[in-house]
Amino acid sequence: MLPTFVIFLREGVEASMIVAILLAYLDRSGRREHFRDVYMGVGAALVLAFGGGAAAFVFIHTYTGSWVQTIFETGTFLLACSVLTYMTFWMHSHARSLSAELRAKADSAMGRGARWSLALLAFQAVGREGLETVVFTLAIFFATATTPANFAASVPAAALGAALGIGGALLIAWAIFRVGHRLDLGRFFRIVGTLLMLFAAGLLADAIENLQQLHWLPYLSHPLWNTSGILSEGGALGDILHTFLGYAAQPTGLQVSVYLAYLLAAVGGFVWISTRPSRPKVAPTVS
Repeated sequence: MLPTFVIFLREGVEASMIVAILLAYLDRSGRREHFRDVYMGVGAALVLAFGGGAAAFVFIHTYTGSWVQTIFETGTFLLACSVLTYMTFWMHSHARSLSAELRAKADSAMGRGARWSLALLAFQAVGREGLETVVFTLAIFFATATTPANFAASVPAAALGAALGIGGALLIAWAIFRVGHRLDLGRFFRIVGTLLMLFAAGLLADAIENLQQLHWLPYLSHPLWNTSGILSEGGALGDILHTFLGYAAQPTGLQVSVYLAYLLAAVGGFVWISTRPSRPKVAPTVS
């Protein structure tokens, strides 16, 4: 439940911010008649995301326990890790200019034929967040479900976490536009981004484990330790730590090496660019 809560909270905040910025700009511009166009794009994006996620879930569920699922979930782990890393750095670098960029795109859309252009703009923005969420949710299912039984059992908890995350995102988005300057949105994305980096490291370790089980990476495959007797991955706490932090009771040397290398590079880089002072703009000289 916790991983889906964080994922849906983070993605929900970004998606709702985008929609709110578009609607606020249209309202201030006296173009409220285009609200329905934005809603149309958002609705189409949600249908695509949920429909695609359900289709992928049903498809792979039929191959639970097979090598097909192992290959599919390995690709999902690698894709989710890549997208998580990219979007965290992207949001940090674009957070301050996001509103201005959206306003410029909205002006351009209204100049090309507002109805379909604004709908397409909302569809692209929300659809990207929706598809990312689908990939992350599938990765969470694969990370927690090792048998057909717990694959199905993980659905209610994940759904509850997703619902709470969406609810929290909507509250945060409402608060942003009610008391905007009082909320440190940059700090929110830094904290959540760091947590998601830890989650991405766990997904990468899971991908390495799968590749070694497929005998595609026969290197450093001997387990370094075994803590199953102390903290089993099948237990409640072990399952949470495995899903969110990549805990493994019997990690191989390659898993540990890749996990630590990713954390040092990704989390260290993210914290560094988040805390470094911004460069002051230098006024042009007049000759």
